[in-house]
Amino acid sequence: MGICDPIHQLGMWDDFNSSFPSTSATMILEVDKCLEDQIPIMEKRLDNETEDTSHGTVGTSNRYEPETSKPVEKVLRRLAQNREAARKSRLRKKAYVQQLENSKLKLIQLEQELERARKQGMCVGGGVDASQLSYSGTASSGTAVFDMEYGHWVEEQTRQTNDLRIALHSQIGEAELRIIVDGYLNHYFDLFRMKATAAKADVLYIMSGMWKTSAERFFMWIGGFRPSELLKVLTPHLELLTEQQLREVCNLTQSCQQAEDALSQGMVKLHQILAEAVAAGRLGEGNYTLPQMGPAIEKLEDLVRFVNQADHLRQETLQQMSRILNTCQAAQGLLALGEYFERLRVLSSQWATRLREPT
Repeated sequence: MGICDPIHQLGMWDDFNSSFPSTSATMILEVDKCLEDQIPIMEKRLDNETEDTSHGTVGTSNRYEPETSKPVEKVLRRLAQNREAARKSRLRKKAYVQQLENSKLKLIQLEQELERARKQGMCVGGGVDASQLSYSGTASSGTAVFDMEYGHWVEEQTRQTNDLRIALHSQIGEAELRIIVDGYLNHYFDLFRMKATAAKADVLYIMSGMWKTSAERFFMWIGGFRPSELLKVLTPHLELLTEQQLREVCNLTQSCQQAEDALSQGMVKLHQILAEAVAAGRLGEGNYTLPQMGPAIEKLEDLVRFVNQADHLRQETLQQMSRILNTCQAAQGLLALGEYFERLRVLSSQWATRLREPT
C-alpha cells in the first residue's frame, strides 16, 4: 500500500471498533496508544516524501536541461568548424592561384633573360672590341647573381605575403603578428643590401630595372619605388588611424617628397654632367679608350651613391611607418604593399600574354 497504508489502517480500526463493542478497554487503549505513536512518524514520512518528490522533479529538470542543450552546442560547434575549414580552403586556393601566377611570371622573366642573352650574342658576333667586353663581362656576372637572388627574394615575398594575409584573417596574438611584421620588414631590407652589392657591379643594370617586370619598371624611381607613392598605397588600407597618426603620416609624406625632389634634382645634374663627359671627345677620333672614358666612369660611381641614397630613403620610410602604426596597422600596410607589387607583376604577365596572342 505504500505511504497510504497507515491511513487505511486507521479507517479499518474504526470499523473494527464499531463492529465489536465488546472488545476489552485495555486492548483499545493499547491500539490507540500505538496509533498515536505512529501518526507523527507517518506525518514526518509524508512531509519528507513530498519534499523529496518536489526536489526530485527539480533535479530531474536540471538533469535533463544539459542533455537537451548538448546537441545544440554540438551542432553550433560543428558549424563553426565547417566555416573555419571553408575559410582556410579559400585561402589555400587563393595562395595556389597566386603561385601559378608567380610561376607564369618566372617563365616570362626567363624568356626575357634568353632574349637579352641572344642580343648579347649578336653584339659579340658583330665584332665588338674585346677590351669593351672585359668590363661588361664582369658586370654581367654580378648581375646574374643578383637576378638569381632577386628571383628567390620574390618567391619568399610571396610566401610571406600569404602568411601575413592568413595571420590577419585568423586574428592571432599581437606578439606573433609582430614577429611576422618584423620578418616582412627585414625581407625588404635584405633587398636593399642585395641592390647595393649589385650596383657596385653594374649600376646601370639596377637603374634600368631589367630585373623587374615591365609594369614595375613603369613606376620606377632611381632603381625602386618612390617612398611617397608607397605611403599613398598604404594609407587607404589602414584602419582607425588617430589624429596624431594622421599628422605623423602627413609629415612623413611631406619629408619623403622633399627628399625625393632633392635626389631627383641631383640626378638631373648628374645626367647633364655625364652627357658632357661622354661628349667631350674630339670628333672623328674613334678608338674610344679607357682613359678617354675615365671621367664618365667616375660619374657612374656617383650614380651608385644615388641608388644607395634612394634605397636608404625607402628603408627609412618603412621603418618610420612601422614606428607610427600599431602592430595590426603595420601588418595591414605591409599586406597592402605586397599585394600592390603582386598586382603589378600580374599586370605585366597578362599584358605580355596579350601581346603574344594572334590578332
